[in-house]
Amino acid sequence: MAFRAFRLSHVYEKQAASKEKGKSGIHCVECYDRNVYVGTRDASVQHFITTGDTNGDLSLGSSGLREGRARKLGSSNPVAQLRTVPVFNHLLILWDRSISALNMFSLEPVSALKKIQHVSLFEVCDSSARTGSVEMVTSSSRRKVIRIHAVGVDRWEVVKEIPMQQDPVALAVDGASLCVATSDRYLLCDTQSGSSEELFPHDHSRQHVVVASVGPGEFLLNGPEYLGMFVMKTGICQRPPLQWPQEVLAARVCFPYILTLQPQTLSVYSMLDQQCKQTVSLNEAKGLLSTSDGALVFTERDIFSLSMVPFREQIQALAGHERFEEALLLLEGVQSHRPLDSHKELQKAITCLAGFAHFYQEGFSDARDLFIKGELDPREIIHLYPDVQLCLAQDFQSGLDQGNKSRDLQVLWQEDRNTFHHYLEFLGDLLRAVRGTEQGLRCSEEVDSALLRLYVILEDTENLQQLVALPNECSLDHCVPVLEQNNRLFALGCLYKSHGMETEAIKTWVKITEDLHRDPACSDVYGHIVKTLSELKSPDIVWAFADWTLQQNQETGVQIFTRRPPDDLFDANDVLTLLHKYPLALLLYLEFLINDLNNEEESYHNRLALAYVTQALRQEEEEQSDVRETRGKLQQLLWESKFYNISVVYESVKSTTLHTEKAILLGRRGEHLQALQTLVHLEKDLRAAELYCCRAARGRDFKSKEVLLLSLLQVYLSSQDLISAAVDLLNSHPQAFSVETVIQLLPETWSVQLVSQFLVGSYRRVFHQRQTVRLQRALSQAELLRHKAIWLQASKTMFRVLKEQKCRVCQRELAEPQFSCNLQGELIHVTCTGCSA
Repeated sequence: MAFRAFRLSHVYEKQAASKEKGKSGIHCVECYDRNVYVGTRDASVQHFITTGDTNGDLSLGSSGLREGRARKLGSSNPVAQLRTVPVFNHLLILWDRSISALNMFSLEPVSALKKIQHVSLFEVCDSSARTGSVEMVTSSSRRKVIRIHAVGVDRWEVVKEIPMQQDPVALAVDGASLCVATSDRYLLCDTQSGSSEELFPHDHSRQHVVVASVGPGEFLLNGPEYLGMFVMKTGICQRPPLQWPQEVLAARVCFPYILTLQPQTLSVYSMLDQQCKQTVSLNEAKGLLSTSDGALVFTERDIFSLSMVPFREQIQALAGHERFEEALLLLEGVQSHRPLDSHKELQKAITCLAGFAHFYQEGFSDARDLFIKGELDPREIIHLYPDVQLCLAQDFQSGLDQGNKSRDLQVLWQEDRNTFHHYLEFLGDLLRAVRGTEQGLRCSEEVDSALLRLYVILEDTENLQQLVALPNECSLDHCVPVLEQNNRLFALGCLYKSHGMETEAIKTWVKITEDLHRDPACSDVYGHIVKTLSELKSPDIVWAFADWTLQQNQETGVQIFTRRPPDDLFDANDVLTLLHKYPLALLLYLEFLINDLNNEEESYHNRLALAYVTQALRQEEEEQSDVRETRGKLQQLLWESKFYNISVVYESVKSTTLHTEKAILLGRRGEHLQALQTLVHLEKDLRAAELYCCRAARGRDFKSKEVLLLSLLQVYLSSQDLISAAVDLLNSHPQAFSVETVIQLLPETWSVQLVSQFLVGSYRRVFHQRQTVRLQRALSQAELLRHKAIWLQASKTMFRVLKEQKCRVCQRELAEPQFSCNLQGELIHVTCTGCSA
């Protein structure tokens, strides 16, 4: 069955004798409320009243017309136009090129309103008068002029004339806007200012002129190339034109439709998408008139009523024909003009139906958007998938009649897995889009459970991990078996963790680590276990798995204690007790306490130093390459820490080969000479001895470094084999030694040439120091001279001290003969000079 926007009904047939058929036919019609007026070709006006329960309009097919009064205007000439002025109960008639006024009900002439002669056509502005009058526009049959009339109860008068270039053949008025068609063009006129604007030409010989008011400030015209043009009062088009037939006799607006009349048919076009929605066969139709909810079409003998089908029925009919886009467009279009009850529910229902149409045509992008816009319950889509629907509650009842379609999807699941795979991907896109929204929160458990099962089916590891790693509403009763059956143990552990079941999560991951099960989803399950334990707030779980974690890898396992939040650290003594069995973990934890937490506990510093010593000795024994790094950390601790017990640590290294560490400890006890002897004679590292002097003197005065270097020089001079080292020491640090002291220490057998480089460097330093002192003295003298010059200049300057002169600083009067003057020449008290500075 074709879509119908209007229903056609026959409401009146004019009966006449055979000899009068050509003379008494209907020529024009006017309608207001329950009143219909017919103007005939034989100068008669007939009043009809609608019958039936019509509520004041002709929109029901059961209504008819009951004859009322009639009036004969003359013996010939047809009635050209009829217009009602309900506010005054006037019926205006254009007959024999004259406008006269009758009473709308009695059809008696209004005696106070004399005929307006020489009128070719007229229109009445629909808006009610605010000043006690209604505006009427007439076109003169003698002059090229349009007149604006003010029509009252008992008078009408011309208030303005607008000259025209050509005679008007049709016009329409809306407020102060007037659209006029002449013999070859359309014009827009402003009745207030009298200005006019040409729109576009037309061919009057080939097409009928159509000028109709569409709405506030908008007109419909029969334009070039058989286009129905919508023109605003500003002269612009805001709607696309209509492509309508060539022989359009008349056009009227019944929102949201445009009705066009042709000799044999009437076409219904939508203003929303400019498409023809319905055609009605009408033989020999002559005219078309808009009513409150439809239109009247008349021929020579008959009047037909076009009543608009209720919008809800229209929308449902379009949806029934699966024309969902048109249904939604119509619903949105009429809502702004004629709001429908339960508009939102109807819109949602049709939007979802449109979504299903796209869904089964594999238009997944549009389907997803429509399902979201229509706020479709996600369970309705989940219910269609044979395997995924298992996550729905048993009491869920689908509210959509999609049984046949659902069976098609089940067949597709069995016969065409490739296409069905696309449907699965669509389900994932839709559920991800609604998850977390109000639409998805109404059934969040089913949505998350369906996503988990879907990701397992699609083997989408990345999205599966994102789902279970973050807070979710997955049903454990449903999801745990799914993950276990598909060996997704890492995801299962994450799911347990997201639901606060950390013990079960770690137990599950331990199975993967111990090769009881394999899960390629995570390459470092052990690292994930450590990370999880380091973040847990429950200490019982951490302690329960601490031994297992450290047994796997001490270096990584200790992170369950070292990477905890600062406000959730465990008691250090408890941790150290546990780590006693794990030396590497113990060392790393002590480093964490001292280096990261800046702990000053002496026992911790002692234990770290002793741990370094033990590790270094073991590495030396095993000839490991890491011994250098370990000794470097030990030496740094011995130099920088102030909290370890020097004697305890020294006892641990005294009988070992860690000579550099011995030297540092001797130096920390103030035994620098013995420390240097250890480095030179035992460690046999002259470079280390020299660096020791620099390091031990760091942060102290220059004299301390000189003393240390002199001690090292003495160590070198005490051995005949270290003469060259002594010379190198002097040459490399000429500025650190006093020449007088060095000469007293040098053997008498040394020549000047042997120490010449040292002497030159030393004297150069002395000379430089003396020159620097002289320069500083000269600069100070220059500054003194500058101040004296300023003082002399100021002392020769005369100052005028007025009566009641005030101090610049304290603002008190200068009452004493002594005063001072600043560099800006301002006078101040002698006692205020310090304040001004």
